[in-house]
Amino acid sequence: MSEELSGNEYRQQRIENMKKLEEAGFPAFGQAFERTDNLANLHADFEEGKPVRACGRIVAIRKMGKMAFAHISDGSAKFQLMVKGDILEAESFAAFKLLDLGDIIGVEGEMFITRTEEQTIRVNRWELLSKALLPLPEKFHGLTDVETRYRQRSLDLISNPEVMDVFKKRTLVTREIRKFLDGRGYFEVETPMLQQIAGGAAAKPFMAHYNALNIDVFMRIAPELYLKRLIVGGMDRVYEMNRNFRNEGLDRTHNPEFTCLEIYQAYGDMRTMQELIQSMFTHLAETIFGKMEFEWMGNTIDLATPWREVPYHELIQEHLGADWFGKTLEEAVAKAEELEVHVEKGMDFKQVTHEIYDKTIEGTLIQPTFITRLPKELVPLANACSDDPELVDVFELIIGGKEIAPAYSELNNPIEQRKRFEEQAAGDGSKIDEDFLSALEYGMPPTGGMGIGIDRLLMLLTGSDAIRDVILFPQLKPRG
Repeated sequence: MSEELSGNEYRQQRIENMKKLEEAGFPAFGQAFERTDNLANLHADFEEGKPVRACGRIVAIRKMGKMAFAHISDGSAKFQLMVKGDILEAESFAAFKLLDLGDIIGVEGEMFITRTEEQTIRVNRWELLSKALLPLPEKFHGLTDVETRYRQRSLDLISNPEVMDVFKKRTLVTREIRKFLDGRGYFEVETPMLQQIAGGAAAKPFMAHYNALNIDVFMRIAPELYLKRLIVGGMDRVYEMNRNFRNEGLDRTHNPEFTCLEIYQAYGDMRTMQELIQSMFTHLAETIFGKMEFEWMGNTIDLATPWREVPYHELIQEHLGADWFGKTLEEAVAKAEELEVHVEKGMDFKQVTHEIYDKTIEGTLIQPTFITRLPKELVPLANACSDDPELVDVFELIIGGKEIAPAYSELNNPIEQRKRFEEQAAGDGSKIDEDFLSALEYGMPPTGGMGIGIDRLLMLLTGSDAIRDVILFPQLKPRG
C-alpha cells in the first residue's frame, strides 16, 4: 500500500478490501465469538499443542507467499498468529491476505513455539468480526499528538499500551479502595448530584434547571453536607466515591468534572483520618504496585510512614520569617508583590498570607506532609482546636507539591456552624443550608471526615504529569 495515499484513499482501499472479503464469504461485521480466554491468560496457561479459540485486533501483519504472520491484541496482551496456505483452504488463505491493520478477527488453532521461541497460534480457521475502515497510526511511533490522544481516546488505547495500563491501574485502585474501606466497616452510599443549594465547599457550581419542579439546581461541588446527615441518622461509617463538578479552570491538575472520595466516621476526628489515609495509601502502594517509592513530576515520592506533620503557622514562619505574624497588612502585601503573588484588593492579612502559601510554599512540599491547625476562616466546616478557637483541627495532605486530601474534626455545634455559614455568606453571597443546620440540631456525634482527590492520587501512583492522562474523557475546548 503506497505511503502517498491520503486518508480518504486509505479508507476507500479498505472498503474495496471489505467488498472482496464479503464476496469470498467473510462478512465484514460478524457475530459473537466464544474464546477460550483472553490473550494474557493464554500466554500464562500456554501448553504446546493445546487447541484454543482467540480473538483480537490485528496490530501487525506480515504476508509472505504461502505463509503469513500476524499479531492480534485484545487489550490484555498481544499474541502471534501463523497462517499457512497448506493448512487453510485456498479461499480462506487468499481472504486472510486481504485483511488490514486494525481489523478484528477470531481464530481457531493450536498453540506452539516458533524457532524464535515465541508463543504462537497455528490457525486452522478464522473469521472476520469487524472491519476497520480507518488505518491505525504508524506502528513505530503510535499516536503521539497529545490533543488527538485526548480527543480520540479509543485510538489512544489501541495505539499506546501504556495508556491502557494506566486506566487498568485506575480501576484496580478504586476497587481496592472500596475493598479496604468495606473491610473496616464503612458503608458505601450515594447522595444527590443535583442539589438546590451548592454546599460543602467554596467553589463556583454548574447550574441546571429541573423542569418537573420548575426550579434551578446545582450540580454538586461536594457531597459533604448530605454524608453528615447520614452520620446524624446513625450510619456510623460512610463513604462515597463519585463525581463532583466545579465550574472553574482547566490546567494540569484541575478538571471541572473530577472523582472525589469522601469518608466520615462517627466518634472519630482528624487523627482518625490521619491513620486511615496513611494505612490506605501504603496498602494501595504495596498491594497494587509492589513498591513505596513513586516518580512524579521529576521527584521521587516515598510513601513510607509516618509522614511529616507541621502546623500551618510554623510552616509559614519557616518560609516567611519567625516575625511574620507580627507584620502589618501593608508589609504582607509588599512581600506578596516581591514574590510575584497577585493579591486582590480588599484582602485581609490572613487572606494575603494564605495566597502566598498557596502560590509559593505548598509547591515546595514534595514528600507527604500533613499541614495542621489552619485558621478557622479557611475551613468553615471544621471544629476548633481545643487550645485555640481561632484555629481548626484539620490537616491538608500535600504530596509532590499538590493537595491530595483535606481532613477535619468535623464541626458538630449547630450554633457555631450557623455563625460560620453566615460569615461565609456575607463574604461570597452563598446560601445557607437550613436543612443541614436543622439536622445538626438533632445531634451529630464527634466525627472525622476526609476528602481524597482520586484523579490526583492516580497521577501520583501512575507517574502521570497531567490530570487528563488519568481521566478517560477529560473536558477539552471545542475545536475551531
